[in-house]
Amino acid sequence: MHMADALVSPAVAGTMYACSAAAAAYSVRQVRLDTDTKKVPVMGVMGAFVFAAQMINFTIPGTGSSGHLCGGMLLSALLGPCGGFLTMIGVLLIQCLFFADGGLLALGCNIWNMAFYGCFIGSLLIWKPMMKKGFTRGKIIAASVLGCVLTLQMGAFSVVLETTASGVTELPAAAFAAVMQPIHLAIGLVEGLITAAVLVFVYEARPELLSGGTAPERKGKLSFRGTLTALGAAALITAGLLSLAASSSPDGLEWSMEKVAGSAELEAEGELWQRAEAVQEATAMLPDYGFAGTQSAGGTAVSGIVGAAAVLLLCVGACLLFQFFKRRKGT
Repeated sequence: MHMADALVSPAVAGTMYACSAAAAAYSVRQVRLDTDTKKVPVMGVMGAFVFAAQMINFTIPGTGSSGHLCGGMLLSALLGPCGGFLTMIGVLLIQCLFFADGGLLALGCNIWNMAFYGCFIGSLLIWKPMMKKGFTRGKIIAASVLGCVLTLQMGAFSVVLETTASGVTELPAAAFAAVMQPIHLAIGLVEGLITAAVLVFVYEARPELLSGGTAPERKGKLSFRGTLTALGAAALITAGLLSLAASSSPDGLEWSMEKVAGSAELEAEGELWQRAEAVQEATAMLPDYGFAGTQSAGGTAVSGIVGAAAVLLLCVGACLLFQFFKRRKGT
């Protein structure tokens, strides 16, 4: 659901950058008060995992469309809404600059649509209330599915509102919403099941890593290091191997645009759009997750591994630079 620059006007882009920046500033303040130093490696490993998982587009049967994990619900269930939100920013920033996935002008929109709803709305309205009296497998599955469906619907509708406010006449609001909402309902259901599977694994392996509730007194089946190693290995395998099996069908947004406008690639003319495109051309080392001019499997695998590593380093580096999750003196 990464929006391209052609879908947003400068006014809408600026507004969404401001909204996303405000949420990021709040998140930074809150995370700096958190003294759980174990969240630093979790932030890095799970950021890499979400990046890798987003590379796998799964087919939505009978539609000709595909979808991929957003990851907001997953991250907020482990890191809380603020830590999850900042991690998602890291994922989206690497995707935008290194791989030209999603427009630079539209980055504020993509952060809001893909990160804010999952991390804040999904966590505060769904995850935390359901986990308040403790975790169970059933509640984890229910919260994951419900949260992913709800927040992806909100994100999809925000795309409709942002394109409408930007004056993209090729995508009239009613017709665009009529295809965006149903296809993202199906995508949300699949994302919910994937999120549930990962969180149930964490619940069995190391339940105290889950946030927003009281962890059971029983010991997990794996150590903290063992759990992170397993998740890191899953990220590496997903990025370098499973990404090769990703569906080639257009994702939910592209599919919806084709249904309404007849094309998934709309054009925008103007100096600001050209400057944003020039920046991405200069920074994108592996555009479209591959070697320039080729569609080799090697390029996809390298992109997955490089991207996951870059997200991990960015998240851990940001934690150290901004002193996130810093242990208080005397503790």
